[in-house]
Amino acid sequence: MTPRFATDVITFYHPEFWGLKTADEVRAVALAEPRGFWERVMDALVEAGVTGIELTFPPGDIDSALRAYGDAAGFRRALAARGLSVVSAFVAGSEAPDWRHGDNLPAIVADAERRAAFLAEVGAELLVAGLPMRATAGTRPPFFVDAAYMTRMADIAHTVGEAVSHLGVKLAFHTESNSTLWYERDIDLFMALTDPRYVWLCPDSCHIALGGGDPVAVARRHSQRIALAHWKDAVRPIDVELTIDETVFSQQQPYMTELGTGIVDWPGWADAMSRTPGAGTVLIELDEAADPVAALRAGTAVVRAARV
Repeated sequence: MTPRFATDVITFYHPEFWGLKTADEVRAVALAEPRGFWERVMDALVEAGVTGIELTFPPGDIDSALRAYGDAAGFRRALAARGLSVVSAFVAGSEAPDWRHGDNLPAIVADAERRAAFLAEVGAELLVAGLPMRATAGTRPPFFVDAAYMTRMADIAHTVGEAVSHLGVKLAFHTESNSTLWYERDIDLFMALTDPRYVWLCPDSCHIALGGGDPVAVARRHSQRIALAHWKDAVRPIDVELTIDETVFSQQQPYMTELGTGIVDWPGWADAMSRTPGAGTVLIELDEAADPVAALRAGTAVVRAARV
């Protein structure tokens, strides 16, 4: 089966792509001219030969698409006119309710249902979420990712997964660095505690490697629950304790690299992915590429070579 190629909107966040100097300027331009933002992203996708997109945090989020095109149907028509479609959307943004304590379950479910309703209207079937971040090492009182914590997360995941299933949408969890779903042990524990009917996995090859894990081994263990995967490369595991705050994502950047230039076993990963329910889509993740068209073309070439 020949997969469709997709990417996360983050690929297009680099200021150089927009002829700007800072990320703040990119966000300002996208907020002021959302239609222009999406038209440029769509044109670049077509040029790169990539047909699928994952919505994420602003400016490439659901609310931005609605501001640009009025409603989900309008956004879908604009994509379809170029042969494009939405693959998934990430639960992200400052308005997303915090899962940490789980005492706001009605708000969590309502937020997920709103996103899932949009996905259903644009013809997508996958809502991607992450678990809360860990605490910086040495923080007092300490925060333990133990059985009690993970059971609480599983309970929330079940409720959300069941709710969005009524809209024809699957809930899948992303393995983000420095989150509570990062290490191989985290993933195995969470998968063991959740019902396969309602909770799926979206492994990220880079982030698993950054945690010292083996992405291929994880993919093989959980192959039947992988609805989508992020194909991304890593330079080496993160070998220091990062400060886990709003800057942690930028702190992780030096450990990430373009596909084929890092430590991920791409032939092994491609083989594992071919045995999953999500085999029909290859989502290449390239955080803020200065030349996203060239980077996506290079990434698809790596994937094609790995699948031989």
